[in-house]
Amino acid sequence: MPTGKLTTKIIEAAIDGFEAQKKTIDAQIAELRATLTGTPKASTPAMPTKPGRRKWSAAARKRMKEIQLARWAKIKGKSKAAPEAKPAKTARPKPHFSAAARKALSDAMKKRWAAKRAASGQSASAAKKAARTKAA
Repeated sequence: MPTGKLTTKIIEAAIDGFEAQKKTIDAQIAELRATLTGTPKASTPAMPTKPGRRKWSAAARKRMKEIQLARWAKIKGKSKAAPEAKPAKTARPKPHFSAAARKALSDAMKKRWAAKRAASGQSASAAKKAARTKAA
């Protein structure tokens, strides 16, 4: 090798390159040792890698903010329109039973439960007692 053309800059650059290669080789050796033993060796520090952080766009952050504000307004009882107004559904009226209909349903259920108790061989008071002990 001719030494007349080697300057200090070239030699320093070569040293830097070889040191970088040495670090990568040391990291690969550490990985191989870890696969052999199952635990990584602390003899050579690995290159620190910082995990990337997910970044939301400004528009996405604005949408999330509006939706969250609408949720809080709904919880607190304040009237704040949702960011995206959905078409309102036609509210179905709640079914209301007359007193006679409620009595008929109650009688039918009592009859069913009496038939069930008769099939199992329990009396009404014994069934109530069994239900209380089961619940406790």
